Amino acid sequence: MDNKYCPRPDFAREDWFSLNGEWDFEFEEDRKEELEGWIWKTQFSKKILVPFVYQTEKSGIHDSTIHEQVWYRRTFTVPDNMCGKRLFLKFGAVDYKAEVWLNGRFLGEHSGGYTPFEFEITPWMADENTVVLRVTDRPDTAQPRGKQYWKEKGDRCWYVASTGIWQNVWLEAVSGSPITHVKLTPDIDTNTVEAVITVDEYQPEDTMEIEVTYQGRGVKTMEVSLDGYRTRVVIAMKPEDFIDELHYWTPEQPNLYDVSLRLVRGGKLQDHVNTYFGMRKISIEDGRIMLNHKPCYLKMVLDQGYWEESALTAPSDEALRQDILLTKELGFNGARKHQKIEDPRYYYWADKLGLLVWAEMPSGYEFCDREIGNLSREYVEFIMRDYNHPSIIAWVPLNESWGIRKVLVDPAQQNFAVSMYHLTKAMDPGRLVSTNDGWENVKTDIVGIHDYHKEGAGILKYAGTLSGNPESVFPESRRLFAYGTCCDKENSVFMVTEYGGIALCQDTGNGENWGYDRPERSPEDLLRRYRDVTGAIAGICQISGFCYTQLTDVYQEVNGILNMKHQPKFPCSQMKEINDQIK
Repeated sequence: MDNKYCPRPDFAREDWFSLNGEWDFEFEEDRKEELEGWIWKTQFSKKILVPFVYQTEKSGIHDSTIHEQVWYRRTFTVPDNMCGKRLFLKFGAVDYKAEVWLNGRFLGEHSGGYTPFEFEITPWMADENTVVLRVTDRPDTAQPRGKQYWKEKGDRCWYVASTGIWQNVWLEAVSGSPITHVKLTPDIDTNTVEAVITVDEYQPEDTMEIEVTYQGRGVKTMEVSLDGYRTRVVIAMKPEDFIDELHYWTPEQPNLYDVSLRLVRGGKLQDHVNTYFGMRKISIEDGRIMLNHKPCYLKMVLDQGYWEESALTAPSDEALRQDILLTKELGFNGARKHQKIEDPRYYYWADKLGLLVWAEMPSGYEFCDREIGNLSREYVEFIMRDYNHPSIIAWVPLNESWGIRKVLVDPAQQNFAVSMYHLTKAMDPGRLVSTNDGWENVKTDIVGIHDYHKEGAGILKYAGTLSGNPESVFPESRRLFAYGTCCDKENSVFMVTEYGGIALCQDTGNGENWGYDRPERSPEDLLRRYRDVTGAIAGICQISGFCYTQLTDVYQEVNGILNMKHQPKFPCSQMKEINDQIK
């Protein structure tokens, strides 16, 4: 990823320094000396380009062999503008368990392959500093894996594994006590924004200066006394001229308000963080999804976020931005970011450019106590990290019963799925939840249906059953609802959240590549079939939107609108013309 862009634009400090770039690297089995002498004195035999994992071409290693433990080492000096301040070492994501040392001192560890962690390193800094990581990533089906296969060669719709550092690594400097976290909840009904500000090193004399601006114009300035480790502040937003409403956030007009937070203690600035929010509301009314109290038909595309040369890590910030632009050029208003917690800059660009996003938790594959703990812990970290993004309108904790294979009949697995729904609502009551997207639904806001029927006529079967007895629906020969679960027609909506998956014959000719059902001979044939199946979905009044499979080819799964180089297979305008006819 590009070193010039702030890794967390939704929680940004002025003083930061990227540690991306070349690191020393070693596979555990290649280490011959004792641990203490080896990691500090011995030359590593390999170099790796961080933040790309060793399995990828972009890393400089490109080895698909399973290595359960790997080592990283890098030496760095602190930039002059950060000297004399408190320093924090930050990792965007390391898959799966990371143990971290600095200058011979063990800093700590973190488990979870998709969420961030950090350590303060101020007391142990030197003129030249050495950071070392040991990363453990076993082919364990009880850890959240998403689409990472637990064998060396990808199979079906599972792909290359991702071991080690795969998101940004950087330093941040803070003058004094840091602002730990800020949670922003806009409410368009009351023209307010609730800010819950956490300062772990709170002292009774602390004050917070809050400034809200819109396109550089002042909107609100406040100074509040903090009343504990967490302080709740309600920011009243005044319309600019008492005629026009506030600047709501929508895909067509992705208006953002900037927020400056300054922690002051005894007249001295402790920390300064910049963030932002969007005034928008997502809700369900009379079986329809509403955005800011207006009907919003979701026209989404499944986006798995893989790149040919770099797997889960985008090759550049521009690559993330370009995928969102292409999604909109194709006529979609949203993306389901499938089985991946994406880099924060993806959600930033979705906020800036205007794209509705479903945020989905990567699945584990073995129901057991360890999977329950792993999924729940990392899911909480996911929601905490990305809560403030207005582009995110729905959470997906589970997909197609992966990791809960007996949820149809097993009360324990049903209880776990229901608990994930309520956990989400406890942390974020203002967004929608698709609890087990695809089939065998339990308590949910969105009843997701996965159906890869090749003709529109096959989709039309839902027209009657959804309004009558949806519990009798069988998408892909699975029951739509788990036993003992009834459809809550008053408080939920139906969507076809996977369908299509249409490949081209030219892409499936090697016998290993595939798409769902039969491939088409030409882009014209593909578009004709897309029009047929999508039109059938749009014609069913009980359905509130769709999510087409998929945006890009991913290795052997070649049913993308774009190839794996993220290049369109036909002019985007041709698909946009079809999508624009759906309201």
